Amino acid sequence: MKIFVTRAIPKKGLDLLEQYHEIEVNPHNRVLTKEEIIEGMKGKNGLLCLLTDTIDKEIIESEPKLKMIANYAVGYNNIDVSTATKNQIPVSNTPGVLTDATAEMAWALLLSVSRRIVESDTFTREGNFKGWDPMLLHGLEVQGKTLGIIGAGRIGTAVGLKSQGFQMNVLYTDHQVNKTLEEIVQAKKVTFDELLQTSDFISVHVPLIDETYHLISEKELQRMKSTAVLINTSRGPVIDEEALIQALKQQWIFGAGLDVYEHEPQVHPGLLPLKNVVLQPHSASATTESRTNMATMAAENMLAGLQGNIPPNCINPELFNK
Repeated sequence: MKIFVTRAIPKKGLDLLEQYHEIEVNPHNRVLTKEEIIEGMKGKNGLLCLLTDTIDKEIIESEPKLKMIANYAVGYNNIDVSTATKNQIPVSNTPGVLTDATAEMAWALLLSVSRRIVESDTFTREGNFKGWDPMLLHGLEVQGKTLGIIGAGRIGTAVGLKSQGFQMNVLYTDHQVNKTLEEIVQAKKVTFDELLQTSDFISVHVPLIDETYHLISEKELQRMKSTAVLINTSRGPVIDEEALIQALKQQWIFGAGLDVYEHEPQVHPGLLPLKNVVLQPHSASATTESRTNMATMAAENMLAGLQGNIPPNCINPELFNK
C-alpha cells in the first residue's frame, strides 16, 4: 500500500514502514498547506501526520482509498476524528512514550523560572556580572513548597512523582482519584479553586477540549499567589495569553514557563520582552529516545491499521466492535 508522511520523522519509524509499504515523505522541513496535504494524499492508503497538521473533513474525504490515519503525537485535537470514524478510518496516537520527557520539561521550566536561569544567563553573557552580590537576581526555592497539578493523567502523574526529591506538598485536580500520586507522594485531590489559591507552583496537563479552552484566564490568574509560578506543557489555548501577559506585567504571579502557545507557531509579541517568562519552542518531547519511540509507535499503528487490525493506540476503537 501507499503512505503519505506529512513531515520527516526519525528514521527508525520510516524504515519500519518501508519494510512493508511504499512511502512518500514531505521533502520540505515545514508544515504543509491544506492543499499540499490533499495533493500528497492522492492515491494513498495511509496518512501519517503531525500535531501541526489540521486534518479536517475536507482532507479526510479527499482520498477514497484512505484506510488509516496515524498521528505522531499524544494529543489529537488536530484531527476530525468524528469524520474519520464516519468514514470507517481508524485514527491512532502515540501515548506513553513521551510521558517522562514532557514531565522533565515541565520541571526544567519550573526550575528555570523559579531560579531565573534564562534571565541570569543573559545577564552574565552581556557582561553585567561584576562579582557576588547579596541582592542579585533573587528567585524562589522549590524545596518543601506546594505543587499543584491540573490534570493528573500520565504526564501529570510523572510530574508529581518527580517532586519527591524536593519533598513537596502535592495537590491535584482531575475527574478521577489518582491512587498512584496519593500513595507515593501523599498527594491530595482538591477543587480547582483551592489548587489555584494554595499552590506555589502550578503545572498544567489537560487535553485541549471545549471545557479546557481558556481554563486559566484573568479570574484564575488573580486567584493565584503573587509568588506563584505557572507552567504549561499541554496545549496553548488552555491559557488565555492576553490575560497571562497582563498577569506577568502587573506581577499578579511571579512567573511562567511555556512550551506551547495559543496561536502556534506564532508567539504572542507581548510575551517576548518579559523577563519573568521562559519560552520553549514546543519541544517538551524533544529527546532522541522519545521522538524515536514516537516514530516507531506511529509506524506500528499504521501497519496494524492497514492490515485491517485494530491499531495498538486506536482513538476510535468502536470501529472494531461491530
